[in-house]
Amino acid sequence: MSDSPSPASSPTPAPGLSEVRYSLSELLREVQLERNAPAFAVEKLDQVEIAKLFQKNRPRRAAASRK
Repeated sequence: MSDSPSPASSPTPAPGLSEVRYSLSELLREVQLERNAPAFAVEKLDQVEIAKLFQKNRPRRAAASRK
């Protein structure tokens, strides 16, 4: 048996990828800025409109019959 690990057992990193660490305080500050941005308010409104599209529609009342 060989002492070298088989290719299937040793994970090879994807080319061009590396670990990146972010400061929590910077991320929280960025989230706060995005939440205060007008674009976020538009997104929230859009979510309400999108939800309306997917709501179950109530059955319409039958039209009143003419006599």
